[in-house]
Amino acid sequence: MSATSDFYLAQAEKCAAEAAETALTQVRDRNLRAAQAWRTMADKLILTEVTRARQVAAAAAKAQAAADAA
Repeated sequence: MSATSDFYLAQAEKCAAEAAETALTQVRDRNLRAAQAWRTMADKLILTEVTRARQVAAAAAKAQAAADAA
């Protein structure tokens, strides 16, 4: 099963909500750290997806240019 950025962002929101709901400092801090970790994973995955899309678009443009030249 492949994780998606939407899943990571949903987990970050869940952790942030749990942090806001608790009165325990250590639990709040743990949830805030977890939320930040989920956001970092989402950001990395989004960057990977954007980079991959750019590479695919560049390869398609190059192939089209080669086909047009032939």
